[in-house]
Amino acid sequence: MYNVHMSILVDANIYLAVIFDEPEKSKIIELTQEDDLISPVVLPFEVGNALSAMYKRKRLDKSQIIDCYSIFQKIPVRLIDVNIQNSLVIAADYGIYAYDAYYLEIAKRYKCNLLSLDNRMKEVANDLGIHLMEV
Repeated sequence: MYNVHMSILVDANIYLAVIFDEPEKSKIIELTQEDDLISPVVLPFEVGNALSAMYKRKRLDKSQIIDCYSIFQKIPVRLIDVNIQNSLVIAADYGIYAYDAYYLEIAKRYKCNLLSLDNRMKEVANDLGIHLMEV
């Protein structure tokens, strides 16, 4: 089992904010540069899906989505296995998507800080006793 107690569990929207140079980028980097970043094993798929959705909506072209994924791959993050059954319980209890529950399940299991821009995820995290980092 990984030692993740000094880690920050980072939501996919945080990586996307950094990749797309959103206003929160400098604060995110400041908050995370000294820490071990972790995310669920589904993170690369989630980022890929977000990029393909932006392509489909014509917000990015093909070369841009490839460039963005290359930037994402340079961010050091350790991918953690998810307990899907426990995640589904969280998803059902709070009426959220399983993908969001994966982050919450890991944060709860490892008692680590959560960094997200998703207000609903932050509400559920608060209810579950998960410590939130504010951007």
